[in-house]
Amino acid sequence: MFKVRVYVGYKESVLDPQAEVIQGAINRLGHGVVSDVKIGKFFDFNVEATQEEEAIKIAEKIADQLLANVNMESFQVEVMEAN
Repeated sequence: MFKVRVYVGYKESVLDPQAEVIQGAINRLGHGVVSDVKIGKFFDFNVEATQEEEAIKIAEKIADQLLANVNMESFQVEVMEAN
């Protein structure tokens, strides 16, 4: 069994108004050195598989079918630990 994390965020070509608002607030707080704010989400779950590559493929399929809107979002799968 593998614990995986799927990161989901907007594609570079998609406008993220929430990230723009947060970046503006950061700048108003006096942290003008911060730029290019990105907002995303992540999902942690266990995948029953014998090989890490198999767990990654299963998680990628789940992300593609359910967790990410592939028209607007991209995703990345990371194996956190093997149990």
